[in-house]
Amino acid sequence: MRDYAIAVVVGSLRKDSFNRKLARALAKRAPQDFKLTQVEIGDLPLYDQDDDAHQAASVQRLKGEIKAADGVIFVTPEYNRSIPGVLKNAIDHASRPYGQSAWAGKPAGVIGVSVGAIGTALAQQHLRNVLAYLDMPTLGQPEVFIQAKDGLFDAGGDIGEASRAFVQGWMDRYVAWVKAHAK
Repeated sequence: MRDYAIAVVVGSLRKDSFNRKLARALAKRAPQDFKLTQVEIGDLPLYDQDDDAHQAASVQRLKGEIKAADGVIFVTPEYNRSIPGVLKNAIDHASRPYGQSAWAGKPAGVIGVSVGAIGTALAQQHLRNVLAYLDMPTLGQPEVFIQAKDGLFDAGGDIGEASRAFVQGWMDRYVAWVKAHAK
């Protein structure tokens, strides 16, 4: 049986981020042959095209982790009706210099949680537009816009009982997506 390495990019730097908790819970929902690993994006410098020829060690590390992955899950909050700047910065770094994108061809999944009633719907739509340009086949359905409420996570950090089957359904579809698209 083949093992799959999945890079998980969390679009929040906050220590107690709902999305970081969701990323950890997703790892518990993954099958045994899928290893989900969060990649660090908080140590990246601001993207500057002048640095493309001499990328920082943190940028090279990120690009290496993405290139080594069989797929990528983006777990993002919504900031001002779009994706957080830290996430866009990471995307830009790993896509440069032009023609040397680490993202190309990686099967992607997009998910997120927010306190708002529509979850992260608009951030996810903006992110999907970026991923299409980056040539990342992105799981379209089911869309998952989770509202942070009491009981979303259980005491052990897993998805709470009320949402577990729904999130598991998303994970099962993503696993099938990766198996169909991973190189």
